[in-house]
Amino acid sequence: QLQLVESGGGLVQPGGSLRLSCAVSGVALEEYAIGWFRQAPGKEREGVSCIGSVDGNTYYADSVEGRFTISRAGDNAESTVDLQMNSLEPEDTAVYYCAAVPVQVQVLCVGAPTVADYWGQGTQVTVSS
Repeated sequence: QLQLVESGGGLVQPGGSLRLSCAVSGVALEEYAIGWFRQAPGKEREGVSCIGSVDGNTYYADSVEGRFTISRAGDNAESTVDLQMNSLEPEDTAVYYCAAVPVQVQVLCVGAPTVADYWGQGTQVTVSS
């Protein structure tokens, strides 16, 4: 059974850092990339960053390029996909979700959250002084 479980959210001051982790199980990694998405109150869900499980290619939204880093570890049975977030801004405040994206459309991951097939429950990130 496919499971995606996020952890690591919390409250941080502007300029601070957080590391989110997505525990992935039951996913055939040759079939799915893993992405991080976020949704702020009153806004649509948007793609943040994605990583190809087979080729390791990474994709970032312009708004987080240079501040966020996505990485993965593990094998097909269980793996984790982390999102290191540095230089956080109040505009980064949102619920962050990880999701599984078919590898055939992984290049669309950041621009089109609707391509994701499976979603975690989300973790709140609040950037405030």
